[in-house]
Amino acid sequence: MSRLTILAAGAGLTLLPSPPTLGAPASPTAGPAPRVHKVVIDKMKFGPVPAGIRAGDTILWINRDMFRHTATARDKSFNIDLPAGKSGKTVVTKGGKFPFYCVYHPGMKGDLTVAPR
Repeated sequence: MSRLTILAAGAGLTLLPSPPTLGAPASPTAGPAPRVHKVVIDKMKFGPVPAGIRAGDTILWINRDMFRHTATARDKSFNIDLPAGKSGKTVVTKGGKFPFYCVYHPGMKGDLTVAPR
């Protein structure tokens, strides 16, 4: 008898084989799981937009300024209102290039490039 079997028997435990894994195996064409990407607003400008954003990912917009800002897509596909010191998020649902700006400060702008999933 192995030591594990003796310990299990002494504790009144029954050792069973591991249950089979449920569900279908992962598809070889399945993409990576959705991720969260951060864009920080500080000193009246948008920080760099991370590379590698894919449809289904979330963008977390963080406003570190003392002023209210927005992250508003030119095509109106998203519009995040960001009071001073607050954050907001949006899930990008499709691939493409999305220029964005702040409605309160139109000189603040950037481009969000999203790859299809």
